[in-house]
Amino acid sequence: MSGKTVTRADLIEAVYQEVGLSRNESADLVETVLDEIAANLTNGDNVKISSFGSFIVRDKGGRVGRNPKTGEEVPIEPRRVLVFRPSQVLKDRVSKS
Repeated sequence: MSGKTVTRADLIEAVYQEVGLSRNESADLVETVLDEIAANLTNGDNVKISSFGSFIVRDKGGRVGRNPKTGEEVPIEPRRVLVFRPSQVLKDRVSKS
């Protein structure tokens, strides 16, 4: 494994190289896509990208937790969490690498 993290700049550079847009247009395109995904997730909508995966917003109910050090009960507030579920296509591509 290379251990490299892909950044926004890497995505922008990839769009610039593959599509042939200017760097500014590539940056605008990447930002627009990421903003649209984030806006939909913020609204509580799920986002599915074919052959890649799904971003799912889940509501977790409140519950009583316990401090492992003291044993004291602590209330955990209800919250929304984001879950990513990769598609089978993506899973297959990763397992072949």
